[in-house]
Amino acid sequence: MNRKFPVIDADVHPMLDGQHVMEALPEPWRSRWAKGQRGAGHGYMNPSGGANRADAVTPDGQRIAHDPHLLAKYFFDENGLEYGILNPAELSFGLLPNVDYTAAIASARNDVLVNHWLPVDERFRGSLVVSAQDPQAAAREIHRLGDHPGVAQVLMASAARMPYGQKFYWPIYEAAQAHDLPMAIHPGTESAGVSWPSTPAGYATSYFEWHSGLVMNYIAHLISLLLEGVFVKFPNLKFVLVEGGVCWLPPLLWRLDKNWKGLRIETPWLERPPSHYAHEHIFLTTQPIEEPENPAHFKAMLEMFPADKMLMFSTDFPHWDGDTPDFTGRLLPKELLPRVMSETARELYKLPVKVEA
Repeated sequence: MNRKFPVIDADVHPMLDGQHVMEALPEPWRSRWAKGQRGAGHGYMNPSGGANRADAVTPDGQRIAHDPHLLAKYFFDENGLEYGILNPAELSFGLLPNVDYTAAIASARNDVLVNHWLPVDERFRGSLVVSAQDPQAAAREIHRLGDHPGVAQVLMASAARMPYGQKFYWPIYEAAQAHDLPMAIHPGTESAGVSWPSTPAGYATSYFEWHSGLVMNYIAHLISLLLEGVFVKFPNLKFVLVEGGVCWLPPLLWRLDKNWKGLRIETPWLERPPSHYAHEHIFLTTQPIEEPENPAHFKAMLEMFPADKMLMFSTDFPHWDGDTPDFTGRLLPKELLPRVMSETARELYKLPVKVEA
């Protein structure tokens, strides 16, 4: 790749082998997994053409995201990635009613990632998956694998029973901060299992509607994280909003700062406007990036928040609406390219600069 800047991908989806996960599960959960009870689904919320790109296969038809060797060769090599954060898909297990089963699945999936994927390529960094329904079990899982050198962050489904700023979840954040790991959430499970409908008005009727409205869940979680004082309680914690969009952020922060001036008595722990905490603790990934007809409008939005400190490039490979590095690079102002395409992620995930031989 002949680029003037390195590329670090903050959202790559490895498709973990179900047989490997089953082998990592103890009984009685192994038998349940074998019978197909693997996640809380919402079958009608799938794109008509399938979730994955049709071209995310090798020349002989193998699915690239299903094998770490293929992922390294056909995706990392071909796109010139310096590093990639592997965010395991299928997070709906975290919304199953049985929290003991969700904890067992999380551990098994993490073992598969650590043992079968991370050793394959030094460019791979992994996200530990946890179920937010049982914060104590999630904290134990973070303590179990949080110091593994290939682990980059802790990942939860963006769907939940209640907003993520509430104290119920704080044991998870305490454990993540103890291991100096960012937290992250990823969409796709809204309206599944024990979570609420995908919109405050109720259930969407099509994938188009459901997918377009996912940002509402991110807005709710961010408001909760900021106003409940998560970043006051955990001053070193960082939080990544993966695949949640970008341009909704500035007007939300404007509204929060305005209301803080009149309602700050309700949040006495916030000594500064909410936007100040967001600028220091919140990160966004580029995909799905907004694409207005007038590119100047998008660039104007990037000027309304510190995009150089908060925004990280991502492809969302192998999903249907993923973006390549060159596509995203053409949309961004040149002065933002080094930070967004690699350096913000390098700092957040503490990734060393690779030295060419």
